[in-house]
Amino acid sequence: MGLPEYDFRLRPGKIDDADTIGKIIFEAFSSIADKHGFQREFPSVDVCRGLACSFLSNPGFYSVIAESTNGVDKGRLVGSNFLDERSNVVVGVGPITVDPNYQNKGTGRQLMIHVLERAKRKNCPAVRLLQASYHNRSLALYASLGFEVREPVSTMQGKPIRDDIPGKSVRTATESDVKSCNAICKAVHGHDRNGELKDGIREGGAKVVLQGDKITGYTSGLAYFNHSVGLTNDDLKALISSATGNYGGPGILVPTRNTQLFRWCLDNGLRLVHQLTLMTIGLYNEPAGSYMPSILY
Repeated sequence: MGLPEYDFRLRPGKIDDADTIGKIIFEAFSSIADKHGFQREFPSVDVCRGLACSFLSNPGFYSVIAESTNGVDKGRLVGSNFLDERSNVVVGVGPITVDPNYQNKGTGRQLMIHVLERAKRKNCPAVRLLQASYHNRSLALYASLGFEVREPVSTMQGKPIRDDIPGKSVRTATESDVKSCNAICKAVHGHDRNGELKDGIREGGAKVVLQGDKITGYTSGLAYFNHSVGLTNDDLKALISSATGNYGGPGILVPTRNTQLFRWCLDNGLRLVHQLTLMTIGLYNEPAGSYMPSILY
């Protein structure tokens, strides 16, 4: 048998694709959330266009676009996928989206295979993603492509907690903190997230938590596309409590198995938005401390 033929081609993304890809991201995520009766992850097309623009313009992200080759739709953009390559060890997949009018044609599978092949060519030890647990089709797709389920994760949102964590203080992170933060991430995960941390510092959302003069945890930002790491739950509680407004996007991501932190969030008024599933290919170390992933991993 020959190779299957598709009515689309894959090509690298470019910044000129941002408007169309942003619209597809919004419509794809909204249609799935609406179908299952869950809150939409993104409030508007403009937000998704900004997201697409940030990914397409960031040299730390690889992008791939699906473009129709079929008849009157020839040249139409029908889907995209991204690979977060800001770490030397772990790459994060997503968001992957396909135009709702162009689904069930193998587009999503090919977009996934493409980024997995790129990760393999680059000899990346680990590939990771998070998927919405209510979306059965994506869970089945990722499992069929070799991903393993590692962790249930809860998206939490609400008003700032403003709790005082004894012995902990929080301040804005600076470039001089990067070495200490990377050491903490390596102690918890076995690798650092240096590229993301530096982006968070440049964007002004990164913070560190201290016990005395010692950094014991950090966040690249208290938002959906940011991660946090701490030596203890108190470090994460202090970071979460430092927010002055609602958490960015749908919310912060709390590993559901971390019962103490999850319950603390609930007891302090945060609500559960939806559940996610952390999935991995390749290298994975059970975390040796407290952490909150980003939506990418």
